[in-house]
Amino acid sequence: MIIALAAVSVFGAIMSIVYSMFGGAKRGTSMESRIQDFRSRAVSAQEDEVDLELPFGERVLRPTIEGFSRTISSVLPASVISDIQKQLMMAGHPMTLQSYLTFWAILFSMFTGLGLIMFVVLPGSLLIQKLIFVVMFAALGWVFPRIWLKGKVKARQKMVIRAMPDAMDLITTCVEAGLGLDAALARVAEKSGGPLAEELSRMLRDVAMGKMRREAMTELEQRIGVEELTTFINSVIQAEQLGVGIAQVLRVQSDQLRTKRRQRAEQSAHEAPIKMLFPLVLFIFPAFLLVILGPAAIRIAQSLS
Repeated sequence: MIIALAAVSVFGAIMSIVYSMFGGAKRGTSMESRIQDFRSRAVSAQEDEVDLELPFGERVLRPTIEGFSRTISSVLPASVISDIQKQLMMAGHPMTLQSYLTFWAILFSMFTGLGLIMFVVLPGSLLIQKLIFVVMFAALGWVFPRIWLKGKVKARQKMVIRAMPDAMDLITTCVEAGLGLDAALARVAEKSGGPLAEELSRMLRDVAMGKMRREAMTELEQRIGVEELTTFINSVIQAEQLGVGIAQVLRVQSDQLRTKRRQRAEQSAHEAPIKMLFPLVLFIFPAFLLVILGPAAIRIAQSLS
């Protein structure tokens, strides 16, 4: 009798443990599923509310443009896309890749449409001229965005080249005064402005976040693409690897940059007469000839009449 009661009590204890484990797990699972469902509904409702609060351009136009740009990027070769990304980076990201592709497609469509309008408007006898107009306008719409982007890159690089000698003098002075290279670069970024100061600040932020200075400076050179800056970065990296004094390297780089600036000024001075020749011939000489020969031509005409 006692053995039977003990067996029944042990069986009941085991069943209660099993029920508590599996039944509780089921209740917990169902409860967790209900909580997750409530959270998902709350999040979706909140997202819907945020979407309704956004302006029309953010809700409709921006997704449409992004889808259109993705379609264009899937058609263009990967080499063209990578080249455009590199040029946008060197230009200081005036727009995103999707915006640029959309801008490119819109201009190409507009110029091609103008060519087709000329094709329709001109007489039918001028078939070759109409085809030339269509091809010319389409080529202009295809090339113009690339020319604009290259112009932005060259303008930014020219600003960096102009700021490099003064920035190098300041870096050299700060290092010779006892500051480290990072502190000297931070002082230049603080005291100066323009693309060079912005890129130096970004490079210093990358170094502060844990990136090696060599990698950060290499990425800086890739973002700007100026020969003088490339020479400076390579010299600093080699000086760190070889253990050469950084102040001496900076002094040599500063002298070279000032020499190059003087050479560029002399080159511009030598090119000035040649550049002045074209407006002189096209605009000034005809006015002189008109003033000098005009009265003589009037008198000759009156005498002949």
